Amino acid sequence: MSNNQTSTAVQAGTGYKNRWMQLVIGIVCMGFVANLQYGWTLFVTPMDNAHHWGKAAIQLAFSIFIVTETWLVPIEGYLVDKFGPRPVVAGGAICAGLGWIIYSFASSLPMLYAGAVVSGIGAGCVYGTCVGNALKWFPDRRGLAAGLTAAGFGAGAAITVIPIANMIQSAGYEKTFFTFGIIQGVSIFILSMLLVKPVAPKAALAKAGSATKVDYTTKQMLKSPVFWVLYLMFVLVASGGLMATAQLGPIANDYGLASLPVTLFGVTLPLLTMTLSIDNVANGITRPLCGFISDKIGRENTMFIVFIGEGLALLGLMTWGHNMYAFMFFAALIFLFWGEIFSIFPAICADIFGSKFAAGNSGTLYTAKGTAALLVPLASVLAAGGGWSRVFVVAAIITIFAGLSAKLILSPMRKNMQAKEAALQASSEDKRVTA
Repeated sequence: MSNNQTSTAVQAGTGYKNRWMQLVIGIVCMGFVANLQYGWTLFVTPMDNAHHWGKAAIQLAFSIFIVTETWLVPIEGYLVDKFGPRPVVAGGAICAGLGWIIYSFASSLPMLYAGAVVSGIGAGCVYGTCVGNALKWFPDRRGLAAGLTAAGFGAGAAITVIPIANMIQSAGYEKTFFTFGIIQGVSIFILSMLLVKPVAPKAALAKAGSATKVDYTTKQMLKSPVFWVLYLMFVLVASGGLMATAQLGPIANDYGLASLPVTLFGVTLPLLTMTLSIDNVANGITRPLCGFISDKIGRENTMFIVFIGEGLALLGLMTWGHNMYAFMFFAALIFLFWGEIFSIFPAICADIFGSKFAAGNSGTLYTAKGTAALLVPLASVLAAGGGWSRVFVVAAIITIFAGLSAKLILSPMRKNMQAKEAALQASSEDKRVTA
């Protein structure tokens, strides 16, 4: 079969090579790797009880994981753009499983931190590849496609948080790490063999709407002021959400709520376990929902609404969070307003800087999550100085500022950039006609 015939076959999408099937495979891969981040909080207290390392020292492993996961994504994205998704996700599967196996045997903090590095590499390979693939397959529905893919990462842990919590109670956290490490590593590796290099259908390219017709390399993107505004906004919003993700268990314990029994829909669970389940569902739902909305009303308009909403939810948890039901409600709102950043930011990045290098470019922007993760230990420091209220106030202020920036700074800059591109393109066409 010729190269043209192969390209046509992939575009037509027969069997598992159909772009919707490729999207589903990416979503499932993301679900299997989700526990590396969202299941972490369940292990913090049991590890501290077993080894007495201190929660701040244990949470440093979480920061190392996030930094490794995010800051290596540009390299992983480059490999995806060059070699395709299959080898990168297969390597990520091995690291995702191995990282948790290392956790299970960790008898010292350095070993725990080594596991965090390996886990971070695995999560980054899977996350960066699957989101980049979605952006390339669906230039006509970037927000929805990136949102559905990111939803796998947000909601995937909702399915396993209860069995993980139960296994920690019955068999210990070490066996839990080992067992689920094997499950997620093997599952992702098998799925990676079904991934193919994206080729968007011509009809989808024609419907890409207001997206740029110029494909920026990562190097060119880094020279654009618009990118750095996006990057700062990502850091600001991600900081508040990551603090909530990593610290929700300690906050519930300090409030005396974590082990209180809660019954919803006939199911009775400890409040922390129930809250995490609900939060992960909210975190998953918001990604395709807000991605779809941003396809319709614009990225900046959606950012304005949800970022301010997150800031208000943080203040609500601070004010009323000592009530068990208010704690669950506002925690869910925080995840609802925060999780969408992982659909909207990749989508707007591809809108502005093109599809060809989308995996590398969106991966570079994703490093902002790693930068934000450096602020997670700061939450423990702020809490020690004046309780969790200080953490909530700081997180709320920077998140609301990011929402205002979307409308007042990013939107005008993007329009100006697009106007310059259009003028340059028109000038080039005039020169060709004259010649």
